[in-house]
Amino acid sequence: MNAPIACTEEEVTKLVHNFYARVRADATLGPIFDRHIDDWDHHLAKLVDFWSAILRRTARFTGAPMPRHAALPGLDATLFRHWLALFRQTAAEQPNQAMAEQACAMAERIAQSLWMGYQMSREPDAMPSPLPAHG
Repeated sequence: MNAPIACTEEEVTKLVHNFYARVRADATLGPIFDRHIDDWDHHLAKLVDFWSAILRRTARFTGAPMPRHAALPGLDATLFRHWLALFRQTAAEQPNQAMAEQACAMAERIAQSLWMGYQMSREPDAMPSPLPAHG
């Protein structure tokens, strides 16, 4: 596992909040998230814990994202790629580019993992396909 990135909790919080503000305002992703998240303050706090655990090794996050994402209806690879594009756009705007680069690398792995798990939950006997590489 890589060493933690030199970043502050405030930088992680800003990345997460800016990104999900962008997701919520997005015409494609916003309605999907809003249908499934009742308490955005709680969800954002959980996401900050998640990204803090990844980027700062705080070990604050507890939970299992895969089952919750696998239960969502009607997702496809295009939506996962769009989520990643918005993430990269938000990360590029962060002053701490070392954190942004690491966050993008991890977001790519997370999206791939969730997409593969999503497919396997729907068609357990089929070979899942990876997300196509971004351009």
